[in-house]
Amino acid sequence: MEIEIALTRLPHHDPALPLPAYETAGAAGMDLRASFPDRGTVSLAPGARTLVPTGLAIALPAGFEAQVRPRSGLALKKGLTVANAPGTVDSDYRGEVGVILVNLGDAAVEIAHGDRIAQMVIAPVTRGLWREVETLDETARGAGGFGSTGVGAAERTSG
Repeated sequence: MEIEIALTRLPHHDPALPLPAYETAGAAGMDLRASFPDRGTVSLAPGARTLVPTGLAIALPAGFEAQVRPRSGLALKKGLTVANAPGTVDSDYRGEVGVILVNLGDAAVEIAHGDRIAQMVIAPVTRGLWREVETLDETARGAGGFGSTGVGAAERTSG
């Protein structure tokens, strides 16, 4: 399935940078690139985070979102990931798409103008409608908390 997405390059976007694109025929995400107004670099210390501009604004059709996700290679090799993964761009947002990066590695990471910093996945949105009830139906898991699946009864009671 394909949908058309309106996109505009903001004044500080480098026209030499390619638009987000799928790098392979089977890719689910399009690469996003850093577009710094000064065309420079940012050094991200271990544990630090920063908002990296892309220089792009988009208009998604109603019923869709854009998920901003980490690039696995950056996460594995440098400890660089998206702090609020996945970040969501709503269909009614018209501001710049920014990527909140955090350095979980042991060394500073240089982010240069034009670097591929994250990927964007376009996804349909299902909206929930609440229906308040007196009780919920019973299940095998019940109210077992975090980590309760796959644990035997003896382990559940002994902590």
